[in-house]
Amino acid sequence: MSTSDQYIYQSGFGNHFSSEALPGALPVGQNTPQVCPYGLYAEQLSGTAFTVARSSNQRTWFYRIRPSVMHRPFEPYNKESHMVGTFDTRTTEPTPTQIRWLPFVIPNTEHVDFIDGLHTIGGAGDAALKSGLAVHIYAATASMNKRAFSSSDGDFLIVPQQGRLDITTEFGSLIVAPNEIAVIQRGMRFSVALPDGPSRGYMLEVFESHFELPDLGPIGANGLANPRDFKTPTAKYEHTNDEWHIVNKYQGELFVAAQDHSPYDVVAWHGNYAPYKYDLANFAVINSVSFDHVDPSIFTVLTCKSAQPGTAVADFVIFPPRFEVQQHTFRPPYFHRNCMSEFMGLIRGEYEAKQGGFLPGGASLHSMMTPHGPDSQTVERATKRDLLPGRVADNTQSFMFESMFQLRLTKWAIENQQRDHDYYKAWQSIPVTFNPNQI
Repeated sequence: MSTSDQYIYQSGFGNHFSSEALPGALPVGQNTPQVCPYGLYAEQLSGTAFTVARSSNQRTWFYRIRPSVMHRPFEPYNKESHMVGTFDTRTTEPTPTQIRWLPFVIPNTEHVDFIDGLHTIGGAGDAALKSGLAVHIYAATASMNKRAFSSSDGDFLIVPQQGRLDITTEFGSLIVAPNEIAVIQRGMRFSVALPDGPSRGYMLEVFESHFELPDLGPIGANGLANPRDFKTPTAKYEHTNDEWHIVNKYQGELFVAAQDHSPYDVVAWHGNYAPYKYDLANFAVINSVSFDHVDPSIFTVLTCKSAQPGTAVADFVIFPPRFEVQQHTFRPPYFHRNCMSEFMGLIRGEYEAKQGGFLPGGASLHSMMTPHGPDSQTVERATKRDLLPGRVADNTQSFMFESMFQLRLTKWAIENQQRDHDYYKAWQSIPVTFNPNQI
């Protein structure tokens, strides 16, 4: 798989960006002149309400060949959709059982694009109420052809596992490879091409607020994901008169509208509401250099905050390659019952707490207050090993979607052929070493 990226990006997180594909396409000194340069139309995309505090307000101005309103009426999508937006007894089931899936199957047909390859694993809340989140996977074999996708429900955080994604947006284009992520926010239209053939990955959708960098507190001004490493596309446009279809996710259901031109006719734009990508290899890892396995929150890349301070609608957490030097310490992740839900995926390599069974392209879910931790083999190795300084997770990248919500699972996820019904056995042979006569 190639890692080349031919596109040009702007650097920074949450910046007010400006980009134009033709010189002078951006109006000077105002947003909506009577007549825009080059005969373009001004159109605002709002990511927050008008009256949100300036520090949190997000919006972008497009200068485009045609307003995006020039389409025919939306109609229900005529293909079977496996996406869910309301997580109730009608659509999903709850279970506190630890669940693991072997790698999700990529279809053996040549005509499954990114939209048709999306399946909801589970979630919580209701997209119509802007409350909660959804966890999806995608498994696709074909590039999107004259189709664009957007969600009225929330922001997508996309995690490729197999194959690069060549993503065209109204803002410009991004190449997103495995070990990179992309965030495409509510209302942004995009198309996905597959330059490496069949592709698979994970997607988190948050129905409320937006992703932001976590506060660093005593860490200081630097560390974790640094703002300069986030990349936002630059303007480019298409001026066509061919048939396109806009597929919109609305309250968990898909609708489609036809139009006679490309949706990617934005010649210039400016604003702070824009898609972006990030290379996980750029994460500046923080870890204990004395003793104890510290909490995984130190590996948070992005967070979507809730109204409760310090508690997230969703955190995106990674477990990157790093040194481990803790002394007198059980070094793997500790045994845990969490007031948060933990969905994990593996991009490549072997996860440090479960070497075998948890495979790239697969996933696990440890629900709220459900016990979990390292498997029997990992426990045995960790209690007997010499605690020399060393490396952990080299050539590996696992991640976690952690949420304050209890997740309900779709029937597709519960009955999936890749569900590992023997997962519970991972812990059954942990030895009992208790001896009341020996400290």
